[in-house]
Formats: sequence, C-alpha cells, structure tokens
Amino acid sequence: MRCILSFCLVFFGHGAIQAEVLPIEAFASKPDVSNMDLSPNGDHVASIVKVTGKKKGAVVSIVNIATGKANYHLFTDNSKFVITSLEWANDDVVLVEAKFPAVRGGVPVNEWRLIQLNIHSGKSRSIVPRLMFKKFSYVPQIQSKVIDILPDEPDFILMELAGQRSGGEPSVYKMKLVTEGSGRTKVMQRAREDVYDWLTDRQNNIRIGIRRDDTSYEILEQSAERDGMRTLWSFEAFSKEEVWPMGFDVEPNILYVKALHDGRDAIFKVDLNDKALTKELVYSNDNYDVTGGLRRDIGSGRVIGVGDHYWDNDYANLKKSLDAALPDTSNYLIDFSADGNRYLVLSTSDNEPGIYLLGDRKAKSLNAIAYRYNQLTPDVLSIREDISYQARDGLNIEGYLTLPKGGEGKKLPTIIFPHGGPISHESSGFDYWSQFLANRGYAVLQMDFRGSSGYGFDFMQMGIASWGQAMQDDVEDGARWMIDNGIADPERICILGASYGGYAALMGTIKSPELYQCAISFAGVMDVEALVKSHRRFINYEIAKKQIGDDFDLLWEISPLKHVKKVNVPVLLMHGEKDRSVRYSQSEDMFDELEDEGKQVEFITLEDGDHYLSNAQNRLIVFQAIERFLAQHL
Repeated sequence: MRCILSFCLVFFGHGAIQAEVLPIEAFASKPDVSNMDLSPNGDHVASIVKVTGKKKGAVVSIVNIATGKANYHLFTDNSKFVITSLEWANDDVVLVEAKFPAVRGGVPVNEWRLIQLNIHSGKSRSIVPRLMFKKFSYVPQIQSKVIDILPDEPDFILMELAGQRSGGEPSVYKMKLVTEGSGRTKVMQRAREDVYDWLTDRQNNIRIGIRRDDTSYEILEQSAERDGMRTLWSFEAFSKEEVWPMGFDVEPNILYVKALHDGRDAIFKVDLNDKALTKELVYSNDNYDVTGGLRRDIGSGRVIGVGDHYWDNDYANLKKSLDAALPDTSNYLIDFSADGNRYLVLSTSDNEPGIYLLGDRKAKSLNAIAYRYNQLTPDVLSIREDISYQARDGLNIEGYLTLPKGGEGKKLPTIIFPHGGPISHESSGFDYWSQFLANRGYAVLQMDFRGSSGYGFDFMQMGIASWGQAMQDDVEDGARWMIDNGIADPERICILGASYGGYAALMGTIKSPELYQCAISFAGVMDVEALVKSHRRFINYEIAKKQIGDDFDLLWEISPLKHVKKVNVPVLLMHGEKDRSVRYSQSEDMFDELEDEGKQVEFITLEDGDHYLSNAQNRLIVFQAIERFLAQHL
C-alpha cells in the first residue's frame, strides 16, 4: 500500500505483475503530491497535495521531518486560482505562485501572483502590497517573478514587476517578507526601454538585461566598474546566433550561457573581462540539446552541473550511488538543505509515476516519503518503448510506443498522439495520458515530429512557420509505420491531441482521410490566423508571427476551420471556457461549422476549465469522454 506524505519511512515494494483495468479516477486525478521542496535548514518539506472528499482541490502541505506532523494551508478548488509552484524564501516562509483567470481589455488572460506563507502562524498574503499599484500606470499581469533569494538578508527577495512603463518593461524591487501589516519595498533597478528580463550575479547585483525589439534581442551587461550598459551579444529570434545567459558563477564575471555547439544547444562559460567574450565549452551532448537549469552547490553557490548532469565529483558520485541503489528508475536530485546533508530525490520511470525520497548523508539513509500517484503502481502500468522511424523524406523521427499489457504481437486499436507546442518534445518517463489509454487496451504512438525541441537547431527550424506541412506528414508517417510493423489495426486508428496536437488531430483527418477512424481534440487550434491575431495586444506579437507565420491568407488555408467539408470521421472536441492560451471560441466555431455541415461531432464545454486541465473534475470529464468516444468508434 502506498503512503501519502507518511513518515513511516518504509521503503517501497510491489506485488506480482498483472493486467488490471484501473478506475478512470486513477489516471484523471491530479497528482497526490507534487512540487516537493526542502527548507534551507532541512527541517521541513513543503509540497502541493491533492484534496479529495466533498471539497476537491489542492493545499500547500508543510511536514515537520522530525515529528512527521503535517499542516495544511491555502486550500483552492482549482477554479478561482491554481497553485502552480512553491519555493522556500527562508526557513519560515514559503513563496507560493498562484495562477488566476482574468480579463483585460476584453481579452481573456492569466494573472500570476506570489503569496507568502508563514509556516508557523499559517498566515498568508500577497507579497506585493495592493497599495503599491496606485503608483503604477496599470496592474501588472505577472506579479510572481522572483529573480533572487537573498540568503544574507533572509527577510527580503528581489522581484520583477511591470506597470510603470506602458510597454510592459519591468523594474526590479527589493521586497520585504511580512505576513501582516505593510511591507517595505525599494526600487533596485528602474525599467529600461525594451528590457523585459533581468539577471543577478551571486553577489545579488543586477547585472544582465535582455532587450527585445520586435524579433531582435540584445544581451546587455552593467557593472559598478563602468557607466551605462554594454551589449554582449545581439541576434534575431530563432537564429543560430542566439546566446542566452543562464547565471553567474561565484566569481562575479564568470557567466554561464546556452548557445549552439555543432548545431545543438550546449553550455558555455564566458569571462566578461575578456573583450573577445570567448565561449568556453563546459558541457554538450552529441545527439540532443542540453536542457535544464544550472545546478549549484547549496553552501557556496558555485555551479556544479546543469539539468541532471553534474561535473562536480562529489555530486556526481552521489548521483552514481543513487542510480546504483535505484537501478530501475531515473533519479533526480531536486533539492538540498543549506548544509548539504539532507536532500530530496524524485525517482521515476515509464511505469513508476514518481516516488519522493528523503536522503541524509550523515545518517547514510534514503527513505521513501511520498508517492506522486497513490493508485498507480508499476505492476499495473505499461512500458513506454523508445522507437524511431523514417519520414517520407528520410528524416529520422524519434518517439515513444506504449502497448497495453499482453498486447505484444497483436494488431491493436491505436491512438496516434502528437504533442502540443509545437516547439516542445516528448519526455521519457511516466505519462498519464498514454498510460490511461494503454490501460484501456490501446496502442499509443507519441512522436517528436520536425519542429520539436531537443534535437538541435536544424530540426527545430523545420517547424518555423510550417504548420500543416511536413510536420503533419511526420505524424501521418508514424501512423503508417505502426501499420507496416503490424502493431496497429488499420481499421481502428484514432488521432488525439491537445493544443497544437489538437490542431494536428483535425488536420490529420483532412490531409489523410483514409487513415483515421476518428479524431479527438482538447483545446485545439482550429483557426491559425485567429491564433496569431489574438497576440496583437501582447508584447510577443512579432515573435508569434515569426514562429507561426504572418501570411494570413496562408494561415487561414492551413486551418482546420477552413476545411470542415473534408472532415468525414467522428470528431470529439473539448475546451475549457477559461482557456487563456487557445481561446474557447476556436473549438466553439469548429463545432458550429461541423454541425452545420452535418458532420458527426460532439463538443464538451469545461466550465472554469483552463488550457492545462488544472481542475481535477474537468480532467475526469475529459477522460470519461475519451473512454466512451473511443469505445464507440474503435
């Protein structure tokens, strides 16, 4: 039996392997525990915990490691707001980011706010005083961007806030952490024209600004040793010349950056005293882009790695010992106490949704303390197999194949499942969508079509302004690979996707009408022209046009809404009314046009639903609809 945030410290074990159809709720539920974080002194663990029963939603859990006692704060039903992340500001205060649906100028948007929670009193409040906005020309949409925690001044943090310039450029404020009364704020960096991001060094000085003018970027640096700001690098968006600052080392003039090496993102360090700004290669991967943020030694702040790769021997050896102790999972060091003794590990795999473990280096102990999904265990889940196939032009496409238990060697009803983004990628490890579908007896193919991130510059570049073209062919070629290899029953294939994947699902029925027996779209893009135009009031409008396209006649031509007459299979559309990423009207208009044409279509509206199925009840509604629809049409 799995425990949820139980400090019984019993290590995990599982029973005999068996195929078992689980309740939909086991997959459609939000994680039981997520976003676990260790306090600097190592005495408490904070996390987001799912709430069940009459009141459903989430709370922030604070567990005392010594006593095992848990306190719960900030309940939300995931409708008024959604808790998106948390981190410790100091030993007493947790910073909680929350996302609120809002409307600005008639346009549906999200607002992000930062709440400070005192773990001892349980009191919480927005970290930005409302009175502060009286001095602003408008209330900023993002009120949660922390750019520095100040260990030497534990009652303060540095935050970016826009609102004083009409262009949306942020200033940097030093904010005092208080849980009652009013706090003190101080402007540390005034907003500058077209500078939308700031970066501090390890001495907490504001050193780097990122300027953007339409689609052109400049990386700027300022120093107490010189007047004004100098340009380090300048480049166009989506170009090979991109150089992105990641963070400073302890030495104040050593800056780590991400840039291309042999066509793939790699990590370099640059001495800013070097007039030539020579980039010294620190870490690269021969096959994939390097991803993830910088990893630091907690005590000294020095850079020790990136993502899950460590070049520091001490941390590399710890990671090696973890992998030896837990050989069947991928094991991620997610947090350390300030003295480096206690640490948190997330252990996960294709068929292990995730185990949080607490390690103690002095005690030489490692114990499971929580499971991300209490009802899902490896004995009932499927393996996601790494696969690859050749697109029609010879390009290698990688992906994942998930088969139902006992389905090997059979022609199976199949789900083709392109990802959203489209500049994103599938990741190895647990995926609750594919596991749900496999548990219902379907083979699931997820592919990283051209334009996906992670495979180098050239591969990603193939997806710029290329919706509905070769990217779509890659999805079709995956379906045909499934048929050619005897995995898919050619008479029982459905295409399913969310966001861009929902677009690909409907375009699949238009471009390859003979291939699919049905299509499912959650929050899908149906009108690409309208999607791009919806960015007109936002500062990223030029970036959106460059990424997706600015030929509006062509964008309409590649939109599923333009081609409803060609859709001749049953369609299931689902969309949240409060989706701030892809507007609800996209699916609503598609449904109206399909219905007017007499097509077989169903539309499910998710009240208070967003783009990410943050509400557990909406997630359940979506999965119930998918199960019913697939059972009917496959």
